[in-house]
Amino acid sequence: MPTLHNTAAKGDFAPTVLMPGDPLRAKFIADTYLENAKLVNNVRGIQGYTGEYKGKRVSVMASGMGMPSIGIYSHELFSEYDVQNIIRVGSAGMISPKLRIRSIVAAMSAYSNSNYGAQFGFRGNLAPCCSYELLEKAVAAARRKGVMMPVGPVYSSDIFYDESEPKPAAVLKNLGVLCVEMEAYALYLNAARAGKNALSLLTISDNVFTGECLTAQEVRETFTQMMEIALEIA
Repeated sequence: MPTLHNTAAKGDFAPTVLMPGDPLRAKFIADTYLENAKLVNNVRGIQGYTGEYKGKRVSVMASGMGMPSIGIYSHELFSEYDVQNIIRVGSAGMISPKLRIRSIVAAMSAYSNSNYGAQFGFRGNLAPCCSYELLEKAVAAARRKGVMMPVGPVYSSDIFYDESEPKPAAVLKNLGVLCVEMEAYALYLNAARAGKNALSLLTISDNVFTGECLTAQEVRETFTQMMEIALEIA
């Protein structure tokens, strides 16, 4: 049945959904890569499409920004629409000095300053992990394309303009965290709770230490290697 946030009918979504944050990036993926793409949701402008990629049925739908937003959409896709796999294709800020602008990262696990995980009843600290099955496929797909794709932990922040001191990125750099974004933690916890699969593939769009960054249009339309890796494993 349709939900408050999704007017798609049962069966409108494929078993695998690619999930960028930006609705316009969802449209770009559908227009660029999917054949016979059909708009199946547009509530609040959160565009969702289903089409075919190399003969395989695939969906793409935006998540919006932040853990509350992706928490809603991923929960409904998993619980109401029988989606089995969600692959986040997002942007991130560089923490590790080994990365560069446009580096592609696979998030093995996610650290966070969010209390999103408290709802599940565990009173300790959670660092949820991705689906190993999806991660293994993504690493193999990247290797076939000749793409260097570091794998490791990422930081999902609840705060974009963070005034805390010391800055989390400065601390997390010394713990081997690759980058900062705002969604993987909630996505991975929802997948774990639902017994489904999730993976976050991230392209570095900015350097949190130097301020170097790409434009919104560049983020939307030039992260094609990441999109193609995700589509290959969908």
